[in-house]
Amino acid sequence: MIGRKTFPRGGVHPYERKSLSEHKRIWNAAVPSECIVPLQQHIGKPAEAQVGPGDEVREGRLIGKASGFVSASVHSPIPGVVRELREVYLANGLATTAVVIDLQGEFDRLGKQQMAAEWRDRDVKSLLTSIRKNGVVGMGGATFPTHVKYTLPQGKTCDWMILNGVECEPYLTADHRLMLEMTDQVIEGLEIAARILDVEHVAIGIEENKPDVIEEIRSRVKERRLDFRVVILETKYPQGGEKQLIKAITDREVPSGGLPIDVGCMVSNAGTLNAVYEAVVFDKPLMERVVSVTGGAVREPGNLKARIGTTFGELIEECGGLAEIPQKVVAGGPMTGFAVYDLDMPLIKGTSGILALTAREVNEAPRTPCINCGRCIAACPMGLQPTALFKYIDHEEYEPARALGLSDCIECGACSYVCPAHIPLVQGMRIGKRIARKKG
Repeated sequence: MIGRKTFPRGGVHPYERKSLSEHKRIWNAAVPSECIVPLQQHIGKPAEAQVGPGDEVREGRLIGKASGFVSASVHSPIPGVVRELREVYLANGLATTAVVIDLQGEFDRLGKQQMAAEWRDRDVKSLLTSIRKNGVVGMGGATFPTHVKYTLPQGKTCDWMILNGVECEPYLTADHRLMLEMTDQVIEGLEIAARILDVEHVAIGIEENKPDVIEEIRSRVKERRLDFRVVILETKYPQGGEKQLIKAITDREVPSGGLPIDVGCMVSNAGTLNAVYEAVVFDKPLMERVVSVTGGAVREPGNLKARIGTTFGELIEECGGLAEIPQKVVAGGPMTGFAVYDLDMPLIKGTSGILALTAREVNEAPRTPCINCGRCIAACPMGLQPTALFKYIDHEEYEPARALGLSDCIECGACSYVCPAHIPLVQGMRIGKRIARKKG
């Protein structure tokens, strides 16, 4: 397509594998007989448990209350009885308390018509309260509490609201289907966000590999008579990174160590804006999400709307089960996701994908010494030197790594993807950043 935009530095184009699931409509996963609901599904402090063993809960009841400014509430995805509170591990290795609920009783929302509420005459504080109360977080993987993100720091202004419709990770198509099948909801969620932030410009960024979404979004924006700009982007990874998307659409560059709001921009993905819509219009807690269950080892890949707390194994079974034993199961996308060891791991708000990958797809190879080829430097969208950073981290020299720009790494995995020596560069960056933060 002519006029497509992109970011200027680095990037890669991995084999997409989106055809496994992109043409399959979203279907509702079966409601599980038990839900394992972690109280830490977001960046920040974990929610505080509001229930204990033996308590009866309704669908959508508050079971974990936000415990700080950067925190998010957690709600029961099913009616039932709390069996126990137990420690579970999430895909990123974090240990947290989970509320285990056995299904029992009548649903308050499922299968019942909900009344839509008018929001255009409400003030900003009221809209933010609905988003906060219903536990909305960023659903592209970052899981930052949305009400905090949309509350502008004193002295900051926002003039660009951007819908991130890129979904540049291979395999993942949940946002693609969401934008295609729930177009009006996503667009209205964008309207709500633009109203809260009082922006001048609204843009919808979509990669050119989604022509059906581009056509549908343009049509609905025109019908709704909205002054929203649909921006077609080159298919290149990590086009959906906040900083890369902002540069491509507005030509503004987020400064080192800065945030999008530092250049007057705010970015949310389609899943998040759909959750914003449901929270404001239907007062609905974030207790289910659309997730891509795909990969060469899955018999019938697709996109499911599933209740938070459903296990990975149950969702894979919804897709016909495994056609073969996977070499690796990944939570999220293959570039930024985490390998998991247990299919009893629960779906959480930030789980965009469950990938069961074959040995051929994983293509494992032994690590060999760096040959100083420079491919990682050419691929880095942040203009960093991944090989030099990794060497510092490998030798526990965190201060020089920080001086070389370690904190600017967005952990996109482009460097690891192109490394012929199979050095775990992005894993090294993650570890290095955590240790460097602990050391202050």
